[in-house]
Amino acid sequence: MFWDLLQIISTWSIPVMLVGIPAYGYLRGVRVYEAFIEGAKDGFWIGVQIIPYLVAILAAITAFRESGAMDLVVGLAGPVLRPLGMPGEVLPLALIRPLSGGGAFGLMADLVRQHGPDSYVGRLATVMQGSTDTTFYILTVYFGSVGIRASRHALPVGLIADTAGILTSVVLVRALFG
Repeated sequence: MFWDLLQIISTWSIPVMLVGIPAYGYLRGVRVYEAFIEGAKDGFWIGVQIIPYLVAILAAITAFRESGAMDLVVGLAGPVLRPLGMPGEVLPLALIRPLSGGGAFGLMADLVRQHGPDSYVGRLATVMQGSTDTTFYILTVYFGSVGIRASRHALPVGLIADTAGILTSVVLVRALFG
């Protein structure tokens, strides 16, 4: 009974919001279509403004991987991290995730494809993907789009949060599935 109710709510929540929010705005006297068009224009121009930041991030990631620096870091850190519960195969994901969500997702998908979704590596990669964020992407794109130049404590705090997410992922996956 309870699960059936949750299934119904899950199925209908998005359609209800898609109809309900514009209907609520219309009933409040908002010119819904015009407001949507203005928001779309703003979103388009923000997209145009962040393109240089995205290009810079993607160029840096590509240079890091193609130069062999990623393989060097994995080769050096892998033997140290493996006894702690973090296989070397997952290290590139931990390093790329703060830079690029798409790049990290591609690495995670490759790990799951190679090792299987129920393997230790597959589980660790998926939990790590969900437990960390794209810190540098957030700082460059969001801060850059609104003109913030001095991020002050945002970078250290973001990297500390990413580190906590990575460590927690290793501890939990090792405890539950190791």
